[in-house]
Amino acid sequence: MSETVRVAVDAMGGDNAPQAVVEGAVNAVKGHDNLSVTLIGQEEVVHEVLSEQDYPKDRLVTRHASEIIEMAEPPVKAIRKKKDSSIVVGLNQIKSGEADAFVSAGSTGAILVGGQLIAGRIRGIQRAPLAPLIPTMRGVSLLVDCGANVDARADHLLQFARMGSIYMEHIMGVSRPKVAIVNIGAEEEKGNALVKETYPLLKECKDIRFVGSIEARDIPKGKADVIVCEAFVGNVILKLYEGTAQMFMSALKKGLMSSVRSKIGAALAMPSLKKTLKDFDTAKYGGAPLLGLNGLVVKTHGSSKAIEVENSIVQCIAFKEQDITGKIKEMLE
Repeated sequence: MSETVRVAVDAMGGDNAPQAVVEGAVNAVKGHDNLSVTLIGQEEVVHEVLSEQDYPKDRLVTRHASEIIEMAEPPVKAIRKKKDSSIVVGLNQIKSGEADAFVSAGSTGAILVGGQLIAGRIRGIQRAPLAPLIPTMRGVSLLVDCGANVDARADHLLQFARMGSIYMEHIMGVSRPKVAIVNIGAEEEKGNALVKETYPLLKECKDIRFVGSIEARDIPKGKADVIVCEAFVGNVILKLYEGTAQMFMSALKKGLMSSVRSKIGAALAMPSLKKTLKDFDTAKYGGAPLLGLNGLVVKTHGSSKAIEVENSIVQCIAFKEQDITGKIKEMLE
């Protein structure tokens, strides 16, 4: 039997906490014998939800944390002042070695700050990027960075590309993943100062399979497996993705319900349509890892339901079994 993977989970983070978080944790533990979870939060509230669940009590336990970091709080101030918050307590479990990973749907800012201050970066990693998987016509691509480093430098982006390649190869099973940098054209001479400085570094790097620039319209086509950019651009791409998907679904629903004929057609097409749309559901891939830390920190969407929480916890198993942290350390050597 493989080694047990220990995951600390922020039970109080997200719009649907603690109900969705607890349900997701229970489902994850029941489905994987090599997984143990510690739910961190206000125990009275967490136990109330747990009392409705049937779960293996030897592999799912609670840890009391009296405070909650709210979404609107200044991240640095919150991390320093709320030492007994579910986020800080969870990150300290990574630091102390009590947990292999920490999962939270709470404040993104607090998780990013706390991840780097408490869990700490791997020696030699200059910045830790947030790297979600985004759906494409060919499967998924890793968008790195999407929110952690707005003012990144060229050498930071080079590390993002190398870490992203490791993740896609060993977690997603992509052989020699294609790496591209986000640009306003395919030509090498195009781009702003950061892109122009980063491009030759990526081109010369022997650790990655660099395929050049990628325009925004080609990202959904899956022309690269690892999409490299600084966090300002990455966050815009991610939010536009989400907004476009919502608009498309709303327009599709409106069109299908517009007449009796369209409703009949919708009923006939629904099984195939559901199967197709399922391929574009990123919830099945879990949350976004914060790469380059001493341990795994996963930020899952604030509106996550139980299934996304479950998959965010489960993805920690592959991260530990594939020793992604160790592979990143080897990369630096």
